[in-house]
Amino acid sequence: MLTVLNRIYAAGAVLAALCMVLIALLTLAQIAGRLLGVLIIDAGEFAGFAMAGSIFFALAHTLRTGGHIRVNLLISRLRGPMRRLVEIWCLGLAIVLSGMFALYSVWMVRDSYTFNDISTGMMPVPLWIPQSTMAAGAILFLIALVHEFILVVRGDQPGYMSTEGNDEFSE
Repeated sequence: MLTVLNRIYAAGAVLAALCMVLIALLTLAQIAGRLLGVLIIDAGEFAGFAMAGSIFFALAHTLRTGGHIRVNLLISRLRGPMRRLVEIWCLGLAIVLSGMFALYSVWMVRDSYTFNDISTGMMPVPLWIPQSTMAAGAILFLIALVHEFILVVRGDQPGYMSTEGNDEFSE
């Protein structure tokens, strides 16, 4: 099961990277278009959609590999069971907040689809399409947080601590 989840997180990172490549290609197309006197319609808007996709698709993989910025001022001074309890509390709070965000993101996609919301650019794009990348990334991030929570509750070291180089739960 863990291998499957890690592959899904890695797939999210690949999708994020593809979104970044799309941003670069759109920017390059705009530059070339200006030099050639050709207007590239809504390239900036599509780059913005890709930017949102790159951010949200990367969240889960970044969490699991310890890439998120953590402020360890208080928690780094704790050891053993107290450290574990604080980690559980922090992850629990993150799950609640991320769960709410994921839920509202899904509702936003549903509402945009239901009301046929479209972008305001020259090329009308149904907004549920780019919003789906945000919702999918938020759901994936929520799954990664639950995964980390389960690891900490079991007494295992979570993936986000693997880059810190020591066993944070030792006494």
